[in-house]
Amino acid sequence: MKKLPVILLCLALPLSLMGCAGAESRTVRLNEVTHSVFYAPLYAGMSLGYFAEEGLEIELTNGGGADKVMTAVLTDAADIGLAGPESCIYVRQEGREDYAVVFAQLTKRDGSFLVGREGGDFDWEQLRGKTVLGGRKGGVPEMTLEYVLRQHGLVPGVDVNVDTSVQFNMMAGAFTGGNGDYVTLFEPTATEVERGGKGVVLKSIGQESGEIPYTAFFALKSTLRDREDMIAAFTRALSRAQSWVQTHSAEEIAKAIASQFPDSELSLLTAVCQRHKDIDAWCATPVMTEDAFNRLQTVMETAGELTERADYAKLVDNRWAEK
Repeated sequence: MKKLPVILLCLALPLSLMGCAGAESRTVRLNEVTHSVFYAPLYAGMSLGYFAEEGLEIELTNGGGADKVMTAVLTDAADIGLAGPESCIYVRQEGREDYAVVFAQLTKRDGSFLVGREGGDFDWEQLRGKTVLGGRKGGVPEMTLEYVLRQHGLVPGVDVNVDTSVQFNMMAGAFTGGNGDYVTLFEPTATEVERGGKGVVLKSIGQESGEIPYTAFFALKSTLRDREDMIAAFTRALSRAQSWVQTHSAEEIAKAIASQFPDSELSLLTAVCQRHKDIDAWCATPVMTEDAFNRLQTVMETAGELTERADYAKLVDNRWAEK
């Protein structure tokens, strides 16, 4: 009988060590390109407890640009990045051995909206000779804008001046401060600018461009290998959230993500969620298809940012998404 406590102690010790290890591995450092209603499925999954039910605690930080998100992932300041998949293509082309790989897709259209200074009937010809604040050169928002301009017979740099000098998270302030004639903004910023009387939302860039893999989750190859359980759990929670968003109203989604936007009224969030539902911006599953990946590369080629196509099989890993 005296040996029983010792046996229990021996059993309890490894369990306690496992508990410590589990607690340490539960935190997922997620760095997002910007904080936007565009990423509503992620925030809904967080507020509905889907990630918590998978044993994950999401530590969310704002990178303020896809290049900065990738830097955070490459320097181990983040476990997972949420940004345009183009950043993974750029890193792979640099020849890095432990490069970033996409494991889940979140959005399937450009989530930005063209904002002008005046309303009325809009025609793309109105941009001829004007300046558009388009975001960082080589980023998906800027490249998609150029793709859309070309579709409407406008050559960037010739017919339209696309200003890429303003940082992504500074574009709204620059525009309302008087820079440029037009700007592309994400939500809820675009609607906030419109409601503040400082601009008018004119067009959805995503509707004009068609479907492309716009925003995705990625991690280093080593992370996918060493923390596969975490990646699998994250993808399961994300998939549940994506399904939930597909079957619920804009108001229900707005209520679910309201805690992420404490300074925004529910009516604003509802309007923005409806706007994203109307353009079918959110993926129903986390799988990124090869066709979608190649379409992104076409946009990059059109923008002059891609000289050699990347290998889908090396940069996209759907193992967890397909489950």
